Amino acid sequence: MKNFILPFRLPIMLSPQKTLDTYYLEARRDLLEVAAMLDRYDEAVKRDGAKAGDESKKESLLQAMELLAQPDHPKANRAEQLLVHFAKIG
Repeated sequence: MKNFILPFRLPIMLSPQKTLDTYYLEARRDLLEVAAMLDRYDEAVKRDGAKAGDESKKESLLQAMELLAQPDHPKANRAEQLLVHFAKIG
């Protein structure tokens, strides 16, 4: 059997504009999903007349959005911080 070397390719780094253009619609869709889930929760509260006994998951999402809303994040590690944040909730 012959040994062969697969070509090694460095990942292509996108420009800031290309990054926004490439991922904007996907990110917008995901944010709309979160907004829709929160709207469904609010409607359920109105219908049932009471909040969930444990709102920690809702609060966790709201805290995560606050983290994402920080402009010019100093460490540019929002994804890592969200993973740590959500690991606390379980």
